[in-house]
Amino acid sequence: MEEWVVRWLEAERAKGKKGLEVKRIGNSYYLYKSTTVWDKKEKKRKKKSQYIGKLTPEGLIESERRIAIRSIYEYGNAALLKYYISEIEDSLKNAFPNYYKEIIAISIVKTISPLPIKLIGSMWKKLYLSHYMKVSLSPNTISKILKEIGADWLSQKLFFDSLLTNEKVLLFDLSSIYSRSVNIRIAERGYNKNHFYLKQINFLLFFSPEHNIPVMLKPVPGSIKDINAFKTILKEITIKDVIIIMDRGLASYKLAKMLHAENILYIMPLRRNFKIIDYEINLSEFFIYRDRSIKWGKKKTRWGILYLFEDVKLRAEEEITFIEQICMKNRNKEDYERVYKKFGKIAILSNLDEDGENVYKMYKLREGIECAFDAFKNTLECDKTYLHDDDAVRGFFFIAFICLYLYYRILRDLKEAGMLNKISVRELLLEFSKVYMIAGKNKTYIWDIPEKVLKLHDALKLDLFPKNLRS
Repeated sequence: MEEWVVRWLEAERAKGKKGLEVKRIGNSYYLYKSTTVWDKKEKKRKKKSQYIGKLTPEGLIESERRIAIRSIYEYGNAALLKYYISEIEDSLKNAFPNYYKEIIAISIVKTISPLPIKLIGSMWKKLYLSHYMKVSLSPNTISKILKEIGADWLSQKLFFDSLLTNEKVLLFDLSSIYSRSVNIRIAERGYNKNHFYLKQINFLLFFSPEHNIPVMLKPVPGSIKDINAFKTILKEITIKDVIIIMDRGLASYKLAKMLHAENILYIMPLRRNFKIIDYEINLSEFFIYRDRSIKWGKKKTRWGILYLFEDVKLRAEEEITFIEQICMKNRNKEDYERVYKKFGKIAILSNLDEDGENVYKMYKLREGIECAFDAFKNTLECDKTYLHDDDAVRGFFFIAFICLYLYYRILRDLKEAGMLNKISVRELLLEFSKVYMIAGKNKTYIWDIPEKVLKLHDALKLDLFPKNLRS
């Protein structure tokens, strides 16, 4: 080894640099940094070298490492979701000042594609939003954030309260997702609506039919019954002069008594076996609902006002089905005499003294929350979680709620634009994902925008593609 090489190497080692090694290949010298690592298979230490650069009498010429630089990003899909999430961004910032940007980023990625935690960061880097919205979305960071969010119910409630303000009617229901995790205490055995006794996580959902958006979601242990969960959540939220419309699975005399005592307005559909139902009520009033003839009557009871409705078409359908069962020897005439008065009947208990048509229409608003559950579990694929920590699960549900909110905001605008029969939310996001942004050193611009996307963009009255940024 030449003298100048030895002197250079000694000088670097004197600076405290360790592991330096010079190799001569031909007439040239090359610098490496060497370390030893343990080889598990061979069960011995092995030398590992990393090339640094070429050594010359003038000094070190470091190797130029090729760094992958992204210059093309998905733009349209994230821009669309950012537009809608901006409506609640201040509320998120107020509730979670340290994590609101990460919540926005994770929710946008999860709404675009229901990816597992380990892939969210990779997807985020493909979106142009990541070019100027700097957040860390490594799996460890996301897990930490979910735990922080899930552990802070008061901040979640602060956010939900901002959505519950000024609502006049709220739909309420409870559903569940299954879990096989042995580490999640919130996942407990309980009966779901299909009467399966499984380990599950229940979640409560409030939905605004007036604004067609979800306004609150809260997970609860799977063993908690619907009624108990409802009583608990009523103590936590501030509602005044709001009509709560429930599912018939929640119906009970005790709940009606409690709601009345708390001066909470409610509409409670009853199962047909409730003894309070008087099927002899005179149905002398009628109206038309969606081309169906509805007869109705009402009477006061000790529990509230009982409304009885008869869907004439439904009554005929149920009677025909029952008679067919008799002919097939599955039922008998005695059964028919016992139940025929219930055919086509819908009973509702309420502390509202209203025209029957208004009560019936409010009851029918329940279709909104049923669709929300379907979107939550199927479209957004939030019906499963692989997390192993209670706080993280609660954080997961909060992110899932934001995704559901984004879904319904797009859905609402599609409906108002008369486009629901032409394109779904998923399809819209897919079309908008075809709009790319080119980010260069000297110029940033939107790549060619497909004609179909422009038509959808204009029909929704958006302003996501400024003309000065178009190629």
